[in-house]
Amino acid sequence: MLIYFVRRLVILAVSLFAASVLVFTLLSLLPGDQAQARLGVNATPEALEALREQFGTNRPFTERYLDWIGGLLRGDFGTSPLSGVSVGSEIVDKLGVTVPLILAGMTLALLIALPLGVLAAVKSRTPIGTALSALSQVGIAVPSFWLGILLITVFAVKLQMLPAGGFTGWEDVGGAVQALLMPALVLGVAQGAILMRYVRSAVVEVMQEDFIQTARAKGLSRSQALKRHALRNAAIPVITVLGLQLATLLIGTVVIENVFGLPGLGRMLLQDVGNRDLLKVQGTVMVLTAAVLLINFLVDVVYHAVDPRLRSNA
Repeated sequence: MLIYFVRRLVILAVSLFAASVLVFTLLSLLPGDQAQARLGVNATPEALEALREQFGTNRPFTERYLDWIGGLLRGDFGTSPLSGVSVGSEIVDKLGVTVPLILAGMTLALLIALPLGVLAAVKSRTPIGTALSALSQVGIAVPSFWLGILLITVFAVKLQMLPAGGFTGWEDVGGAVQALLMPALVLGVAQGAILMRYVRSAVVEVMQEDFIQTARAKGLSRSQALKRHALRNAAIPVITVLGLQLATLLIGTVVIENVFGLPGLGRMLLQDVGNRDLLKVQGTVMVLTAAVLLINFLVDVVYHAVDPRLRSNA
């Protein structure tokens, strides 16, 4: 287990390095000039060159990359040349909205998927199982932005129970929770529907295995075999899907934060792309990429710890 952990840790470090090179290179290749975007088309060549010197964009590629990656390793994301604010402090501030939103969405997805997925598997040959399968397909098919607009129309405009958008900050805990309720519901329904189908398939497949039939032959009821043997084995593939969905939620918040006007990481990323604030875009994309790689690393480690077949093959 220790050897596997160290091996995965090395792969994680290599992946982070490759991702940093890719992110920096691709953003450096984007057309346009930050100095020109800031000073406008009537700027003199001298003023443009002076601003490029200030931004550091006229330095060689390798020098700029080493300066950026060296700062990241020290926890310094740099200072935005356009807004003059610390990129690191901006990202941390936005994570205060995005992380609670993702955790709430994933918690809701699990609360939906686990009981309904198991029930759909147990009742797979009954009208209840068919109805639950159809319900999960509807949940997957409904676009998140449309569901968000529908919830705003019903709960904010018609019933006036929840705010239509915006975020009051965590100084007002009640207001912050209310602001995150509908966005978390949208994320939870979409991801819960997807996860529910995987849970159903995993449980149905495991219940047909020989060791379950052996347990039934020894006198266990169907529900006892499910609780004692099937759920643990069905959890292994679900863990992998759960990790992938958590990574997907990071990207999904870009849409949801814009629909509900939440000042999170996804909304900041879109605004920075429009403003050509490349240093903030680089820092934000790198944080999102590192989060996805870290989630995959943790999923692999947990998967390896849970499945004894993998431990014996290591």
